[in-house]
Amino acid sequence: MIKNDLFLRALKGETVERPPVWMMRQAGRYLPDFMKLKEKYDFFTRCRTPELATEITVMPIEQVGTDAAILFSDILVVPQAMQIEVEMKPGVGPWLPNPIRSAKDVENVVVPNVQEELGYVMDAIKMTKSALNNEVPLIGFAGSPWTIMCYAVQGQGSKNFDKAKQFCFQEPEAAHALLQKITDTTIAYLKEKVKAGVDAVQVFDSWGGMLSPVDYQEFSWQYIQQIIDALKEQVPVIAFGKGCWFALDKMSKSGASALGVDWTCSPQNARKLSGGNITLQGNFDPSRLFSSPREIKTMVNEMINAFGKDKYVANLGHGILPNIPVENAQAFVDAVKEWQPQ
Repeated sequence: MIKNDLFLRALKGETVERPPVWMMRQAGRYLPDFMKLKEKYDFFTRCRTPELATEITVMPIEQVGTDAAILFSDILVVPQAMQIEVEMKPGVGPWLPNPIRSAKDVENVVVPNVQEELGYVMDAIKMTKSALNNEVPLIGFAGSPWTIMCYAVQGQGSKNFDKAKQFCFQEPEAAHALLQKITDTTIAYLKEKVKAGVDAVQVFDSWGGMLSPVDYQEFSWQYIQQIIDALKEQVPVIAFGKGCWFALDKMSKSGASALGVDWTCSPQNARKLSGGNITLQGNFDPSRLFSSPREIKTMVNEMINAFGKDKYVANLGHGILPNIPVENAQAFVDAVKEWQPQ
C-alpha cells in the first residue's frame, strides 16, 4: 500500500482533505543536485542509466516534498526506439538530423519491440519504485503521437511547427501512417511501464494547441483516444493538451481519469468546458514561480478555491522553468499542503 495515496484518490474523484500536488518537470534543472549530475553526464545517458534516472526522480520527493513522483525520462526516447535519430544539442534542445519528410521516410520507421529498445526505462521504474519504498505514487509518461510527430518531421523545436503541419496537409496518408506507428509504439511502451510498476500515466500533448479545433481531432486527439482506450482499465490516465481548452468537452468523455489544464484557461472555464465531473490538474503559470513566496501562497490559495479541493490535482500549467529558485518551488508545494478550506 502506498502511504501517501492522495494523488491516486484525487484521480478516482474521491473526497480528499486537501488537493495533492506535484510539478511537471519537477525532477529537473531548478534543483542544484540535478545540475551536478548534468555536468557529469549528458542528457540521454541520464535517461538510459537506471541508477541516475532513479536518483533524479526521487530528488524532488526528498527535497521539495511533492505528493507524487514522475519518472525522469524524455518523450523522445520513443522515436529513438523507432530508429529515428534524436540528439539533445546544448543551446538548441532536441535535434533530429534526418527528419521525416516523405512517405518513403515513414515506411522506414519501425514499430519496435519496446522491451528490447526501452528496457532501460522499465529497469529505472523498478529501481525507482524500490527507492520510493511506497511513500508516494510513481507517474509514467509519454508524448502524444502528434507532439512526437512534430519533432520527427520538423527536426527540432519550433514556434509554429510549420513543416509538421505542411506534411499533414500535403501528405495526409503518410502523416496518418506515421501517427499510427507512433501510437502503436506508445501503447506498447505505456503497457510495459504499467507492468514495471507505475501507478498512473500522463500523455503530454505539448504542441496540440498548434492545431485548429478541427485539425486537432484529426491529427491528435483520435490517437490519444486510442492510448486512453488501451490503458484506462489498467491504470489512471491523465491527458494534458497545452493550449487545447477547446477540446476539454471531448476529452472529458474519453475515459481519462484526469485532464491537465494550462494557465491560459481559468479554473471556472475549465470546470465548465469539461462538464464539472472529471478531475482537473493544473494550472499555475510556471513563470509565476518568480513571484515572492508570499505572493505564491496567495495565488495558490486562490487557485485551489477556484478549482475546488476535490477532483483536483494542484500542478503547474506546464513544466517548471530551469531558473526558478528552489525556495519558490518549495513555497508552491507548501502552500498546497497548508491550504485550509474557507
